[in-house]
Amino acid sequence: MEILGMSVTEWVGYAASFFVLLSFMMKKVTLLRTVNMIGCVCWVIYGFMLDIAWPVVVTNAAIFVVNGYYLMSKRA
Repeated sequence: MEILGMSVTEWVGYAASFFVLLSFMMKKVTLLRTVNMIGCVCWVIYGFMLDIAWPVVVTNAAIFVVNGYYLMSKRA
């Protein structure tokens, strides 16, 4: 399936890149980590859409966990 000449997989990859790039523009660390986590989820989905690209899936799942850990430890 294509949307505007690009596959859904490409759109997910671009969304992932967008959210990670956007996270680097955040001044508040909690917002940075939250937006970055959205990007990580998109990257994991993208990795699965590429017939399970394990380096993409594992790396971004780990980054998601690290971000979640620090977000939760700040609230404690």
